[in-house]
Amino acid sequence: MNFIGQTGRKVVADIIVPKFSRFICSRSFFGDDIDNGFIQIEDSLRGIHKLDFDLTSLEETNDVESASSFKDEDDDNKSRLGRNFSARNRFCDTAQINAEKVLQILQQDGPGFNTKSSLDELQLRVSGLLVRRVLLGLLRTINGANKNRCAKLGYKFFIWSGQQENYKHTTSSYHLLMKIFSESEELKAMWRLVDEMTEKGLPTTARTFNILICTCGEAGLARKVVERFIKSKSFNYRPFRNSFNAILHSLLAVRQYKLIEWVYQQMLGEGYCPNILTYNILMCTKFRLGKLDQFHRLLDEMGRDGFSPDFHTYNILLHVLGKGDKPLAALNLLNHMKEVGIDPNVLHFTTLIDGLSRAGNLDACKYFFDEMIKENCFPDVVCYTVMITGYVVAGELSKAQLIFDDMIVKGCLPNVFTYNSMIRGFCMAGKYEEASCMLKEMERRGCNPNFLVYSTLVGNLRNAGKLMEAHEVIRHMVEKGKYFHLLSKLKGYRRC
Repeated sequence: MNFIGQTGRKVVADIIVPKFSRFICSRSFFGDDIDNGFIQIEDSLRGIHKLDFDLTSLEETNDVESASSFKDEDDDNKSRLGRNFSARNRFCDTAQINAEKVLQILQQDGPGFNTKSSLDELQLRVSGLLVRRVLLGLLRTINGANKNRCAKLGYKFFIWSGQQENYKHTTSSYHLLMKIFSESEELKAMWRLVDEMTEKGLPTTARTFNILICTCGEAGLARKVVERFIKSKSFNYRPFRNSFNAILHSLLAVRQYKLIEWVYQQMLGEGYCPNILTYNILMCTKFRLGKLDQFHRLLDEMGRDGFSPDFHTYNILLHVLGKGDKPLAALNLLNHMKEVGIDPNVLHFTTLIDGLSRAGNLDACKYFFDEMIKENCFPDVVCYTVMITGYVVAGELSKAQLIFDDMIVKGCLPNVFTYNSMIRGFCMAGKYEEASCMLKEMERRGCNPNFLVYSTLVGNLRNAGKLMEAHEVIRHMVEKGKYFHLLSKLKGYRRC
């Protein structure tokens, strides 16, 4: 079944027929990439196979199960399950208590203090769970001022724990230390860990690649990382169908679009055929690069290869139609989705609303917002935030306030991006007192402001000549122990 869009162009032909693209206008679209509450279509694709999963969670489960897998001849299954549950809890609690003891000792590290001996005196039973808790504890404390020390402490504990009886580091523990090195900008040390993993026969996985590419992409080493993993025989690419999809997926997360095109050519050269995940990543890439003709050709090719659009394909198409300000074509596509058995959910509506908002069509945004509710598809915090942000950007603060009030009444808690948009809106309207009150409100509701929120409020107060108020916000931020290492990024700030 065919649909006709606003411009008379075919929106979606019957997906059994190969030629089912060319429903998007020929102009090029780009996101503004500002962290302002708008969403990115890449976020949906990242959820296809969640790359940023923490493999240590699996290790933690195994450790807990091994600790609680004792034999019990009692026929009372409920009693046995209760004891197993209790044993699991005791194991986790003990690991956390021991991790805190280790972290206290590590914090004392320095001249005249023997860290290794102090750790030995604890006489701990080292497990994967304990190592995880300690390394995560260090990772959470890293900032610009202590990053070198955290990297040193992490490595010192990693070496000590690896020397203990009945324990060997897994790929998961290597990943955690790699992440610490990444946050500490210790690139050479991170690469040495990868070499050590390979030497010890541990598999390098999609998670390994993801950490490396996210770290080295900014350092100009992305191509080197990709080439190494393409050639690597120890690259364990589960849950992806092949290693190329794992690489493409990771590159999408860091927006290395040009490199995605190069990897795809290598993939074809090696004789691998694309699947639906490959096509979705490539279409997202072509859209971001403004290559709409190639985008259309990929849709045609996908149909010829026998692939029907999936949940994520439709999400991309809706975003492109939204950005192209094609609400009627988008409505037809939503109806088509229902006909082929894919019910649009909150992500599809949010993606469409986001695109239309960027195109400045707020009337269409409100129409689809109301339509999703009529269909018993209720907005989440992201959808509310996209609506609020659209109104704020358009200077319609009163409408943004109505949406904000509605989400509170409906029991949907605003997140840090929602509050940031509202604070930005109040500042744009010259209502600086209300903006400051919004900061206090979010803290009262248990939503901790991030640096973006402080930066938004401080920057607008300064631009309005309200220097005392801006300094008061900074003082409040520092008193809470937040972002002291980022103070230099607040333009015009001088330490007393």
